[in-house]
Amino acid sequence: MLSALVVAASVFLGEGWRNPPALFAPEQAGVLAMRLWRVGAGVLVGAALGAAGVVLQSVLRNPLAEPYVLGLSSGAALGTALCIIGGGALAGALALPIGGFAGALASLAIVYALASAGRRTMPHTLILAGVVWSSLCGSLLMFLVSQSSAEGLHAILWWFLGDLQVFDPRLVLGGAVFVLVSLGLLVPRLRHMNALMLGDEVAGHVGLNPESERRWLLAIAALMAGAAVAVSGLIAFVGLTVPHAARALVGPDHRRLVPAAALLGAAFLTCVDGFGRIVLYPIEVPVGVFTAIIGAPFFLILLRRGQKRVWS
Repeated sequence: MLSALVVAASVFLGEGWRNPPALFAPEQAGVLAMRLWRVGAGVLVGAALGAAGVVLQSVLRNPLAEPYVLGLSSGAALGTALCIIGGGALAGALALPIGGFAGALASLAIVYALASAGRRTMPHTLILAGVVWSSLCGSLLMFLVSQSSAEGLHAILWWFLGDLQVFDPRLVLGGAVFVLVSLGLLVPRLRHMNALMLGDEVAGHVGLNPESERRWLLAIAALMAGAAVAVSGLIAFVGLTVPHAARALVGPDHRRLVPAAALLGAAFLTCVDGFGRIVLYPIEVPVGVFTAIIGAPFFLILLRRGQKRVWS
């Protein structure tokens, strides 16, 4: 209920925020429509990043895991940028989310392989591999920017900033298809996530194949992260801060934790985006700037306090 109220209130943040009823005037119909699409994009991206963060932290048993830190977001941005340059934006509403998913999935496979030592994956090595891979993807994105035309340059720079402004509603609808499909695949596996948190031996005793289940869950997280990046660009640390806040509110049971993280992520991102529209009004600050300002210190605090104490 609180998330729904926050999302509804964020519609009125921005131009005309001092007089909310004026937004419903007939001459403001276009502004209202753009604002509703923008809030819808915030709900979609926030829910996807929040749920993906829970999956990554739980499956990898690492409280510092999240799509941006592990390089999934940067890989998805690279895949989306390649799709834009190749004309994929003209191919239909699902083209960019497909490119983002492919980039996120490839990044996850590379980072997971780099961090694996035999059959074990070292948590700190996973974070290090993700940061290095994210830097490499950023360098490749900069190369694409330097070689792009003026039209491609504008589009790619939009992905760098992380923004919820909707230029094509079909992209939001296409991203929504991917997010809803991934959530539909995730819901039957919430009990499996609880078993995996108790260790591979316990998961095996209840009839699960831990390695196979882990791969499925990581692929679902990549699908959600790729769709989110295709819609909004690079928005950092939502998948880190939101799951920890949701875990503090509802506990570690994933049957409650994943829906809570999705709702909290939607409310958080729409609220932060609305704040960015009014804090320096009439100048608009991209939402990715504020999530990085909030999330980076939170990441350092988690790193400072140590994984075991934070996770408990």
